[in-house]
Amino acid sequence: MHTDHLSDSDKMMLESLYWWDIPTLFRTPLDRDPANADIALVGVPHSTGNGTTERDQHLGPRALRQVSAMSKRVHVEFNIDPWATHRIHDLGDVPLPEGNNNEACIERITDFYRQVDAAGARPVSVGGDHAVTGGIIQGISGPQSKLTNGEKAVFLHFDAHTDAYEQVPHFLGAVKSAAHWASYLVRDGLIDASHSVQIGMRGNPRTLSWLNPSKDLGYELITMKRYREIGLEETMAIINERLGDAPVYVTFDLDCMDPTVAPGVANIEAGVQGFQVDEVMRLLRCIRGKNIIGGDVVCMMPTKDAPNQITAHTAAAVMFEIISLVSDSLKQRGA
Repeated sequence: MHTDHLSDSDKMMLESLYWWDIPTLFRTPLDRDPANADIALVGVPHSTGNGTTERDQHLGPRALRQVSAMSKRVHVEFNIDPWATHRIHDLGDVPLPEGNNNEACIERITDFYRQVDAAGARPVSVGGDHAVTGGIIQGISGPQSKLTNGEKAVFLHFDAHTDAYEQVPHFLGAVKSAAHWASYLVRDGLIDASHSVQIGMRGNPRTLSWLNPSKDLGYELITMKRYREIGLEETMAIINERLGDAPVYVTFDLDCMDPTVAPGVANIEAGVQGFQVDEVMRLLRCIRGKNIIGGDVVCMMPTKDAPNQITAHTAAAVMFEIISLVSDSLKQRGA
């Protein structure tokens, strides 16, 4: 019976309480069959792609589940209620029994998302370190992909770092690591870098040539310095022109945001101001109407978060934005 006997207003009241009942992502039904979902919410509790002592990113999905009931809203800007418009289910977490073996985990992630792709569900995920994006894209892009119709996907990639450091063969032993996915996915023919955008890169890097691999791969790079120089409107125009009509995947590393907004991340860059919430929301919304096949929010480290869990709340807000973009994209395409 559960809440079936309650009025709609009573249900709404309970479902917005983070401490009530089972904490699924955004209080959606737990249904592990992607065939039953239009939009599949997935946790990817993986840390070994980062290869450092900052390993608690596998706790990210649990932290976001804990607070996301309060983020289950309607989207005022888009005038949509994604929860009522589409079947949005929590598929649970990707099973990763070899949790300390990065390469095995990436392939497990790929196998999981191949099933999501075959079902035609569009995944929106929470990690986990940024290595998970490599496993996800291996499962949903390329010649066998249903979601991309056999095409390469393109990235809208928010990050303080390029994660295309192919001049380094591995990251403390991890090969398909959090530092390499933006490179090998291009080399393997799954991502079209010539129509992708990397935005938010900042900080004091270890080498003066840190941006060269991304440039060589063909990415459009909008560093924080360039963003501050050209401004929001020109940045949005570049993003829209660059992505074109290709299938778009949004990958959002929380460290692109200023540490005052998202302190609980693995690789804080405090030397240069990062994005504020309003800035990333406007940048995300500028791709409304494109063929958005999915996205992820990654690199949350709950063990370093503030006591009020502000990073988890911020991550939930960004994830809700991606969910709304996917829902709106499906609605505009009559799906």
